[in-house]
Amino acid sequence: MDESPRAQPAERPRNAAATRLRLLEAAGELFAERGYERTTVRAIAERAGANQALLFRYFGSKHGLLTEVVARGSLEQLHATAPEDLFETALRSMLTRSAPGADRSLEVYLRSVGRGDEATGTLRELGGEYQKVLAGLAPARDGALRADLAMAWLLGIGLMRTVAAREPLASADPETVCRLVLATLDRFWTLPPEGEGDTGPAGPTAEKWRETGATGTEPPHPPAAS
Repeated sequence: MDESPRAQPAERPRNAAATRLRLLEAAGELFAERGYERTTVRAIAERAGANQALLFRYFGSKHGLLTEVVARGSLEQLHATAPEDLFETALRSMLTRSAPGADRSLEVYLRSVGRGDEATGTLRELGGEYQKVLAGLAPARDGALRADLAMAWLLGIGLMRTVAAREPLASADPETVCRLVLATLDRFWTLPPEGEGDTGPAGPTAEKWRETGATGTEPPHPPAAS
């Protein structure tokens, strides 16, 4: 159980700012590695090299710290990134999570959402903000659905690469993953909604899609040569 905060002498302003930043960075790393529920205040303070009482002084609670970690990472990224670049930026951050300055908020989301009521509201708000921005890239009629599908793909890649560590994705070159995913995503955003001039998917499955049409059944195969 986390220890209760104890009274500490006031830090000088410069030291206080540096300690606050270390606590934010340590919390972001641990939330991404362990999830919110499994990360203790003691562990955050130890990694930051600070007294845990200072965490309560600066952030009020572990949940308050989570809110700032999310705001400093993904929400800041949301506001600073053009909507058409958001998916790629988030994908690259997830693929290069060990790089200095990489935003790991979506990893926090993956390991924490749904595992504790305290964190769920903040993390769902983060997912909702992503959805609103991404929905604007698609036709209005089904923009929200496409945004959710894009987020499911993004988080699924993160789940397989960082949580399940499934090969070959876990060690795949980030540029290779980005090239494959983003080439497909271009079609995803521009495909007209059903009934609005949609000619079906592109690529090797296109002919089969058009042949089956609305019936959902495949055309008969020619008899095999005897």
